[in-house]
Amino acid sequence: MHILRQQIQEITPLSDSEFDYILSHFTNKKIKKHQFLIQENDLVPNDYFVLSGFLKSYYLNQEGKEYIMQFGTQNWWITDYNSYFNQIPATINVDCIEDAEVLCLSLINREKLCSEMHKMEHFFRKKSNAGYVALQQRLLTLLNNNPRERYEKLVKQYPVLIQKVPKALIASYLGVSRETLSRFSLKK
Repeated sequence: MHILRQQIQEITPLSDSEFDYILSHFTNKKIKKHQFLIQENDLVPNDYFVLSGFLKSYYLNQEGKEYIMQFGTQNWWITDYNSYFNQIPATINVDCIEDAEVLCLSLINREKLCSEMHKMEHFFRKKSNAGYVALQQRLLTLLNNNPRERYEKLVKQYPVLIQKVPKALIASYLGVSRETLSRFSLKK
C-alpha cells in the first residue's frame, strides 16, 4: 500500500478511486544529498510528504549559526509553513541529509482537495493539530529540560535519528554544543 494512503487511512478510510484522485494532485520530486528543497527568501510553492530519505529544516541567524527546527524522514511532512500558507518569502531552509524523494502538494491543490473532499479537510486538520502539539512539546522541552534530559527524550522518542543523523546536527537540534552531546552519548 502507498505510504501516503496508509497515513491518510490512519485518520479516514479511502476507496481506491478516492486515493487515485488525491494522488493526482501531487507531483513527485527527487532531491540529492545536500540539495536544497527550500532556501531562505524563496517563495515556497509546496508542502512536502517524504517518501524516502532524510531532510532537515533549519534557520540561520545573522552570525550564520544554524538552528535545526525539524527533521523529516519517511512518512513525515516538511515545509516552511509560514511561507507556504501566507505566500511570503521563506525564513527557513530545508535540505537533504541524504538523497530523498518527496511528494509535492501546492497550496492550490491542497485547498482544492479540502473543498472537494471532507475526508481530506479532516485529515489535514488532524495532521495540523498533531503538528501543533508536537511543536508545543518541543518548545516546552527546550524551556523546561536541561540538555541531558533533552538528549534522553530525543533518544527515547526518535532512536533512529541518533543512528542516522550526524552528531553536529543532533547537537544543533537540541541547542547544545557538539562537545556536550558527545559527553552525553559517551555516558550511555
